[in-house]
Amino acid sequence: MANSQPPGSPRSGRSGRARRTPLQAFFYWTAVIGVWGLIFVAAFFAVFAVDLPDTSKLYDVERQPSISYLDRSGALIAVRGSQYAPPVDLDTLPEHVPKAFIAIEDRWFYWHPGFNPWGIIRSQYYNMTNDGGPLRGGSTITQQLARNLFLTPAQTYRRKAQELILAVWLELKFSKKEILELYLNRVYFGGGAYGIEAASQRYFNKPAPELTIGESALLAGMMKGPSRYSPVSATDRAARRATVVLDEMVRLGAITPEERAEAFDNPVRVNPTLANQRAQYFVDWIDDEVRALVGEPTDDLVVETTLDLPIQTAAEQALRRGVAAGADQGIGQGALVALDGEGRVRAYVGGADYQESQFDRATMARRQAGSAFKPFVYLTAMEQGRTPNVRVVDEPLRIGDWEPRNYSGDFRGEMTLEQALAQSTNTVAARLASEVGTGNVAATARRLGITGNIQLDPSMALGAVEVSPLQMAQAYAPFANGGFKARGYGIERIRTSDGRVLYDHNVDRPQRQSVIGSPALQYMNQMMRGVVARGTGTAAQVPGYDLAGKTGTTNDYRDAWFVGYTGGFVAAVWVGKDDNSAMRRVSGGGAPARIWKDFMTSALPRLNAQQIPGGTIDPPPLTPAADPIGDLLDGVGGMIGSDPAPQPAAPTNPEPIPY
Repeated sequence: MANSQPPGSPRSGRSGRARRTPLQAFFYWTAVIGVWGLIFVAAFFAVFAVDLPDTSKLYDVERQPSISYLDRSGALIAVRGSQYAPPVDLDTLPEHVPKAFIAIEDRWFYWHPGFNPWGIIRSQYYNMTNDGGPLRGGSTITQQLARNLFLTPAQTYRRKAQELILAVWLELKFSKKEILELYLNRVYFGGGAYGIEAASQRYFNKPAPELTIGESALLAGMMKGPSRYSPVSATDRAARRATVVLDEMVRLGAITPEERAEAFDNPVRVNPTLANQRAQYFVDWIDDEVRALVGEPTDDLVVETTLDLPIQTAAEQALRRGVAAGADQGIGQGALVALDGEGRVRAYVGGADYQESQFDRATMARRQAGSAFKPFVYLTAMEQGRTPNVRVVDEPLRIGDWEPRNYSGDFRGEMTLEQALAQSTNTVAARLASEVGTGNVAATARRLGITGNIQLDPSMALGAVEVSPLQMAQAYAPFANGGFKARGYGIERIRTSDGRVLYDHNVDRPQRQSVIGSPALQYMNQMMRGVVARGTGTAAQVPGYDLAGKTGTTNDYRDAWFVGYTGGFVAAVWVGKDDNSAMRRVSGGGAPARIWKDFMTSALPRLNAQQIPGGTIDPPPLTPAADPIGDLLDGVGGMIGSDPAPQPAAPTNPEPIPY
């Protein structure tokens, strides 16, 4: 059959339609892809743009108010909450500052339309092929800015899609310079600092225009994770990350190899106030109290505290040295709290290293007091008419099913109450508590400042009572201040940054309450001077000062204490393990007394310490009294809460502190 197609006419396909030329095919498929692309973009925006945030509030700053904590002299201790500074003009910054961020965060910043398709594909491939570890986001600087300004950090596909849409919007609305400037002024640098100026002030105590190449690299490196790469808590990791930034800057031509070498020759120095993390346990303690006193802050606040920063530094150093020196004896942790006679907390250390453990042992831990509880037994006896020279007998004792015994394992026979307290004789304390009544002893302890639960069984006389170091310090304070109750506190005044006073401790302050009268106060001070002068606490002696105190050691050496004082100043030291396991023969007259001495050697000159108030009273001579209870009770006992004699140790030379 002859072909019916006319000569010279174009050939048709199977359907009879003419075949497209390559150029026609190109335009055809371009149009098809374009139409479907527009449909996809329209659908993309329809799905993800319906609940976009209000971009009209671009320059509104919503942040947590900052709280600045000052010591009693006005020195800055810490800043909590957000810290913003006035925005900086990009033109005022050295060229290496923005280049550092571009080099490590978005090397194609000046060429992409707000997002980098290749970066997104690469990050998604990495996330799908690598299980575990942090996810890669592939976000540009513009996308990061969009997230910081308008979105949450939630890792969802919807949030990422909205981030992309807002990034394109930012690119259409602002120039690259404006976007970079917004980014540097709003990004979070950790430590409560938002923006390059706040970060520069926080970490380097200088304005942003003075940032060096090394400092710029360190700040840029923090963008991967402000906490993980903090120059305060992760110094080595931050330094390695800064090195990566410097290498990228050289590779992109932002700096020369010579400038990189110079950056290494001039190490970055972080603001020492922040780096030392001083008084962080104290700030944690009073941070909650600020909100209890004035409610949740709505303005930036300034909190004037009772802390004395040089004395605080001495306390931190003494505790750190003491815990480290006692590691071979199983000492794992410690705490130190120091108060003046009014109850002002002058030093507060809740652990040996805040970076390793944020658990506050100064107030949150409850540990058995051991023999440090005995002064409340003896004070009750003094108030019932006994005197330090009353003669007693150290001999086997049974109270019900309980048989207390002394650390030495033997009995010393007749002695005075003063001698019994100095040597921390358990049988005498147990018998004395039984005679005066454990309920009366508990009432005495509560009157002086012990706020926890006090069991009334006989073993309470030897310190089977759980207390905190702060409680012990405030309970001993009346011995140091003339007999007045002194509840420990850390806040003097709270005001707004513009000076409006929200709280003042001295307003409506209650009248001082006398909790120890005469002659009981004088008797107790006389006896506790003997503990330090010739008893279990001789390791706490600081020549030239009027000192008194008491050691404390619990059963199986789980806790060891020394609580001591001078005129108008008291400090409590505890050491032990967080899991309440036993140490290796650590007594209150050992490590705690030496830590106390180390601390007080530095603190006493600054305090201009006075004599312990109240003077002395010579007790009337007494003849030995009959002891019907001792005649009826006999047996051998078990050791609970006794204090061994102090172990000789070389004195510790404290480091000088800046006054």
